[in-house]
Amino acid sequence: MTFEKKSSSCISSSYDITLSATTDPPKWMFWKKRRYVVATLAFFGFFNAYALRANLSIAIVAMTENKSTILDNGTVIFSGPEFDWDSKVQGVVLSSFFYGYITTQLFGGWLSAKIGGKRVFGGGIAVTAFLTLITPLLARVNIYLLLTLRIIEGVFEGVTYPCIHAVWARWAPPLERTRLATLAFAGSHIGTVVSMPVSAYLATALGWPSIFYFFGTIGLVWFVVWWIVVAESPAEDPRISKEELDYIQQSLGNVDAKEGIVYPWKRIFTSAPVWAIVVSHFTDNWGFYTLLTQLPKFMKEVLNFDLSTTGYLTAIPYLAMAIMIQVSGHLADRLMEKKVFTTTQVRKIFNCGAFILHAVFMIGAAFSQTALSTIICLVFAVGLGVFSWSGFGVNYLDIAPQYASVIMGVSNTFGTLAGIFSPIVTGYIVTTPSADEWQIVFFIASGLFVLGSIVYGVFASGEVQPWALQKPENKTAAYENSFCEADD
Repeated sequence: MTFEKKSSSCISSSYDITLSATTDPPKWMFWKKRRYVVATLAFFGFFNAYALRANLSIAIVAMTENKSTILDNGTVIFSGPEFDWDSKVQGVVLSSFFYGYITTQLFGGWLSAKIGGKRVFGGGIAVTAFLTLITPLLARVNIYLLLTLRIIEGVFEGVTYPCIHAVWARWAPPLERTRLATLAFAGSHIGTVVSMPVSAYLATALGWPSIFYFFGTIGLVWFVVWWIVVAESPAEDPRISKEELDYIQQSLGNVDAKEGIVYPWKRIFTSAPVWAIVVSHFTDNWGFYTLLTQLPKFMKEVLNFDLSTTGYLTAIPYLAMAIMIQVSGHLADRLMEKKVFTTTQVRKIFNCGAFILHAVFMIGAAFSQTALSTIICLVFAVGLGVFSWSGFGVNYLDIAPQYASVIMGVSNTFGTLAGIFSPIVTGYIVTTPSADEWQIVFFIASGLFVLGSIVYGVFASGEVQPWALQKPENKTAAYENSFCEADD
């Protein structure tokens, strides 16, 4: 195929690349394409990351429920919960992870640009997995030790989303960005899908501590595989074919995520497209974390499901997300590849459409009269809402490929505020609990989705921003580009 790029804002900016796809293995043989191997292992990385953070939302139900013992003669003896925490304390416990998570977003993006996304991504999840293993011990000692542990887990897991963009900056060709990124991001939803019912089963069969032992061990096993198999860049991968290496390098040009980067901070923080992404990220996170941390409680308190049923039902919306994010990624790339829409149009259509549909179905869930209709509305809300990740979720690489990891760090810093405040706000609203109180929770999320859709529709862009054009230090025959000088 022929790839052309021209920019009128620069003195001279063009490169023509002719690539042959005839030597590329068939699409279904993903294991022979190293970029898809990286994406697949990143998928399992996000799987672990979200399993490690989501399991507490199921465990806390078991930790705080009233216990009962049936004697041989049939007598039932009731006892209090192991942890006597009211809804406000539970909200603080569930949100404590994000106190640490917010602190390392920007740092994670910067560090991964300096030393490589592979190291930061793997290390962040590995430490979180280890800390998960010791969670039961510290929880039984003191609630403050549990809060401290969750904050530290957040610190190390906070680097994962920003640093993955440093990986894509070196591994993902422009016309495959969305599908590779959404393949990896789908792991977060599958991790939630699996962790919810598995956590419920483990809590019922083996006790709530087994939840943390199981997922902590799985996380450490993944880290070993990731560290051995994945290379920092295609050029450093001894298993990559020459054809794939040439294809990636020629598609991306002379991208080096570690050298020669000067960050135009003023331009970044005054860029309307950047803030459009930030607002969308905050909006999406508010809806996502409201459900992630509160859906098990909603299912039990309003829909009257027991713990084991709750685990399976709360996983259904995330299964829909995992499926639909793949559909959205391939569809978005296809629309751009066939030039049906421009990159900007694709990002806006997917993002704004997803937000509006999410708002509509969340309001539907708030007014639903039956458990079945409520679950259906929530499945449609998150299943269609996840199309936004083919909008703002990949938009960083469109507007500033070289700075994508640090911009993601900025965006996820603000997005993490949603993870902090959403459980706390819900804890203060839902005190009885009653269906009317939960309606207020859904109304707040729906209003934010409408606001986020408007902001992104007006200010977003799919084009490389002038301040993001940085002249590479070295040139190759396949990549020749003379960018205008930055005035920062």
